[in-house]
Amino acid sequence: MDKGILKQDTIKKMCNMAVEMRGRSYTPYSHFRVGAALLSMDGRIFTGCNVENSAYSVCTCAERSAFVKAVSEGARGFIAIAISGGPEDGELQYCPPCGVCRQVMAEFCSGDFAVYLAKSGDDYIEYKLDDLMANRFTPKNLERS
Repeated sequence: MDKGILKQDTIKKMCNMAVEMRGRSYTPYSHFRVGAALLSMDGRIFTGCNVENSAYSVCTCAERSAFVKAVSEGARGFIAIAISGGPEDGELQYCPPCGVCRQVMAEFCSGDFAVYLAKSGDDYIEYKLDDLMANRFTPKNLERS
């Protein structure tokens, strides 16, 4: 799949999938639901939702859920992710990824990786990973000279 500009219908589909995945979240503690839809270079879309745990440190964010699913199914290159989140009984927000999720994105994605913060397929904001995480730590930092 071309890494260039995504077609509007693909972005809309991803944003709507992220909103739908939000409904599958398991959030008995924070009641803050997040869904994600991750587009791989080969055109597959991997979805994820946040899953909480009473031991908070082992909670899994929607974004990382989608990445882990994608990697476990052989995908290694990614073009974009749509993220939708907000309180269980409240309005959707433009929900940015947490720092840990941004670091996972940095592991697998280039600076021009698109991040869509979505309230719906028609209401979203686009960022590039470089906008969200400039000067990030990547596998290149571990290379020996």
